[in-house]
Amino acid sequence: MAPQRFHEQFDHIQRSMPDVPLAMGPDDSAEFMYEKGVVLARDGEEARVVEDVVRAHFTETAGLVGESVRRAGPETNRSGITRIQVGDPGQGDRGADREVASALRALRTAEGRAGRRLVSRNHVVHIAVNACPGDEPVPAQPTEQPNPAPAEGLYDPDTAVGVLVIDTGLMRDHRSYPLLARAQGDHQIQECDDDGVLRQYVGHGTFIGGLVAAVAPNTELTVRNSLNDAGAILESEFGDKLFEAVDDGWPDIISLSAGTSNGRTDGLLGVQAFMEELRSRRTLLVAAAGNNGSATPFWPAAYADLPEYASSVLSVGALRSDGEFGACFSNHGGWVKVYAPGERLTSALTGFTEPVPYIYQHSTYESCRYGFGYACTCQSPRHTGVLSDAQSEPGDPDRVMFEGLANWSGTSFATPVVAGLVASHMVAHKETDPRAARQQLLAANTEFAEVRGAVVPALLPPTWRPGPVGTAGPGA
Repeated sequence: MAPQRFHEQFDHIQRSMPDVPLAMGPDDSAEFMYEKGVVLARDGEEARVVEDVVRAHFTETAGLVGESVRRAGPETNRSGITRIQVGDPGQGDRGADREVASALRALRTAEGRAGRRLVSRNHVVHIAVNACPGDEPVPAQPTEQPNPAPAEGLYDPDTAVGVLVIDTGLMRDHRSYPLLARAQGDHQIQECDDDGVLRQYVGHGTFIGGLVAAVAPNTELTVRNSLNDAGAILESEFGDKLFEAVDDGWPDIISLSAGTSNGRTDGLLGVQAFMEELRSRRTLLVAAAGNNGSATPFWPAAYADLPEYASSVLSVGALRSDGEFGACFSNHGGWVKVYAPGERLTSALTGFTEPVPYIYQHSTYESCRYGFGYACTCQSPRHTGVLSDAQSEPGDPDRVMFEGLANWSGTSFATPVVAGLVASHMVAHKETDPRAARQQLLAANTEFAEVRGAVVPALLPPTWRPGPVGTAGPGA
């Protein structure tokens, strides 16, 4: 049986959220995950409308309705979101939740009358290599150098650009990596398991921070561990985490390598309050497009395609190692506004104080799961993983040692590259407005790539080194 990374990760994320029964949507597909038995509505009158409609619907059609449950009032829930129970979360399997789907259908008439969205599933928001990973990290060779390599430039506190990474936090020995010696923020919680083995996706925030620092040396870099728990969080909590991350002040640039699709084109209800606040600020949100190999909008990145957010959000897809074509895993479509190298980049996974073991979770595929013809990260380098073994014939998972640098792929990593390029442009051109810098950078760009037959803007750092891609051909 071929590996099924989304399904394997579903099981992994469910174990990390033992008290939150999850379902896949829609219809057991690999598009998104959500909390069973619960819908979201805005606090106040809209929540009451949702409760009344759902109660009447279930009373009429099924003769019962779950007791409405409110999570918190507006004074503690800054996102203004209420969780409403519409069914028994313990019922059914991990396939689509029928009671949630029925509640959403019941509200369609009310939404039409209101002229706006009233209700949503409570989606799982995840780091962009979590629910559908581009790959897992691979130890860099002893002679290998960071890629992109460190750009020239000195740190100047008077002109440094503030960059906030909202992710999984910094490894405790991150300062042993010279590029992260000045990085501030939160530490990763529980880096290793009880056996001293590196936990899955630990080091994600450190790797991202290293990329920002390599591309843009003159930055005030802060990394928050807002997504520490396996990189996954419920939508109902995600908006609050975003607000908490900027409690100490809104930075020039936010680099966010997390999100989810939801089958809609109007955003996530749980982050709407944050996005409206972002729009009123000067901060630029640079967000990952996701790794589902899909054209389905991935939020918050896809806000870049909504006119009211076009200047405040920049969505980033990933290019393969040669920079000529899109990486097989990268989401794509008109809502992805720019692409950058995101395949087999090299940065710090851990510090350099001592080697740390890691056991692979996913097995590689015999061929690209998206139908591409080059030696992509689906297939290479070969390894056997624990989670894949659990769904097929047992085997011995591959174990490696990390001693600092790693190779890793995903739109997660193309995103901080672009955030760094915007920051570098601000410094080089003495531009204090990050949104203006974004516009100037894209307007001056002369590089393009091909993604699924479309010619798209490509931002290539001057210090990035293209790599081989193996078998010829751009793929599907």
